[in-house]
Amino acid sequence: MALREIRELGDEVLRKKAKEVKILTPRLKELIGDMFDTMYAANGVGLAAPQVGILRRIVVIDCGDDPITLINPVIVEKDGEQIGEEGCLSVPGKVGVVKRAMHCRVRALDADMKEYEVEGEGLLARCLQHEIDHLDGKMYVDIAEEMHDVTAESEGEAQEEAQEE
Repeated sequence: MALREIRELGDEVLRKKAKEVKILTPRLKELIGDMFDTMYAANGVGLAAPQVGILRRIVVIDCGDDPITLINPVIVEKDGEQIGEEGCLSVPGKVGVVKRAMHCRVRALDADMKEYEVEGEGLLARCLQHEIDHLDGKMYVDIAEEMHDVTAESEGEAQEEAQEE
């Protein structure tokens, strides 16, 4: 496995719509492993393939329970509301106040290309929505009600607070 370069706001790849995965090739399997390694090395809780420069509909998430791989994810249900701070590995040094659904259900393919659904509340729901937005070229800065500069230390605290919600 290898660490990939995380693309940052301003990189045009982050604004493009990712393509559906039709066949999980060995290179895409390797990409998924690299995405987990890259996310963990950067202390993130989610990462979408466009964030490492690959325009494919692949997301990895680990909010502290079990690591999740989502291929071609689609939000099939969302309800409720939560407002909280959100950060992004592609927008270092910033957090924003973002309104998201409190609950969402996503249909996707797993790493074996088998269809399944994942349901999330709170932080997991926020992560699912945030990462799936990346696949459509959308970023949280587009919907943030306010933005704040943060140091690396307070960025970690914001992530911890979000996990406690």
